[in-house]
Amino acid sequence: MKPLEIEVFICRSDNFCVLVHEPETGLTATIDAPDAAMIAAAAARRGWEITHVLTTHHHTDHVEGNLALKEQYGCEIIGPINEAVAIPGLDKAVGDGDSFEFAGHAVSVIETPGHTAGHICYHFSDDKLLFAADTLFALGCGRLFERPPADMWASLQKLAALPDETAVYFGHEYTLTNARFALTIDPGNERLQARAADVEAARAAGRFTIPTTIGLEKETNPFLRAADPAIRRNLLMESRSDEDVFAEIRKRKDNF
Repeated sequence: MKPLEIEVFICRSDNFCVLVHEPETGLTATIDAPDAAMIAAAAARRGWEITHVLTTHHHTDHVEGNLALKEQYGCEIIGPINEAVAIPGLDKAVGDGDSFEFAGHAVSVIETPGHTAGHICYHFSDDKLLFAADTLFALGCGRLFERPPADMWASLQKLAALPDETAVYFGHEYTLTNARFALTIDPGNERLQARAADVEAARAAGRFTIPTTIGLEKETNPFLRAADPAIRRNLLMESRSDEDVFAEIRKRKDNF
């Protein structure tokens, strides 16, 4: 089996669009559909046709292209069962623990409520790929619109339990701001300091910061590090729960 091919580009203002192509069968999935015309143009440049839309959550900037892509390609739209009524053109609803195959590649569904109530991530376990959309960003996590901090903390713990080498593709190019914020929460983290400098250089040169890895996020992302003693001391929260520390970090980021 040949490796999956991945194409990443910016849609809208800062949405990442990710195409996943299996070269032997020709099947091509887009992870969410921020902009149908841009997705179709990117696929055409590679000589691909969209066969699947893997929807992570119902926000407009992730589903706006669903119906146009279905009309153009007749593609199958898969999405979260707990947001099924809000996913345009949904063909197959999936929930936590469900699995399916994409061109012979196993895909597991991980439900990650927090950013939205029914947000899901797609884990291609054999390929060591995670499509996390707006749950886990490089050095960040999604805003909590529909679920409380404890739910998002639990969701992030599910992702942190994946193998460290798992490549993480996320939904937005927020990494520069995330890095600057992370340094206010975890200023003594030398690995974070070095990463923040790399991010500054990458963005200054116009380079993307996607993908990241689970291991790198566990070392540097403050939203995964609520249990870290240095962070707790910095926040004066040594005796509080991990959920409380996470909630404080999220509140500070909202106001950063």
